[in-house]
Amino acid sequence: MKLTWFGGTTIRIHTGGAILVLDPAGAPGGIDAAELVSGADQVIGGFGAELARIDGGEWKPRKVPRLVDEGDTLAAVEVWAMGAEVVLVDAIGEAPLLLVSGDVPTLGRWAESAVVVLFGGGERLGVLGRAIMEERAPRLLVLAGDEAAVDQAIPALRDGLDGTGLVALEAGLALEV
Repeated sequence: MKLTWFGGTTIRIHTGGAILVLDPAGAPGGIDAAELVSGADQVIGGFGAELARIDGGEWKPRKVPRLVDEGDTLAAVEVWAMGAEVVLVDAIGEAPLLLVSGDVPTLGRWAESAVVVLFGGGERLGVLGRAIMEERAPRLLVLAGDEAAVDQAIPALRDGLDGTGLVALEAGLALEV
């Protein structure tokens, strides 16, 4: 899985053989919109407002098929909303990817193996991170915010990580997870 954050809630995701772009309209000035969505298999506007909704407490990731059951093509990457400004990406063979800008939803056990990207400014990243950790501690927390927001979030989250990894995205640079 490769994540490239452009600023705000705009992110390009390479996962499960597909390219997804979330919220291209929210990209900061100077980002070429045509280039941002070029080659994308799926463009998700409005931070998933148009997506089908699922219950995060009931959802389960799809299982990797047995070799005998595999076909010639990769299984489609599935994307859902888990509430306002919360998007879940499921690609077979990859960790579940949860993208959170809104309130943290109820999460099932699957979240313990998830990669969770948090979007926000100011102290919002710390607030979201603590809420996620209280709900279900994921495998990895990824912070998508400006330098000041990340600097505020790290001390707020550091002591409560208990085995959860923590990384920050830098605008325009890709992170392989």
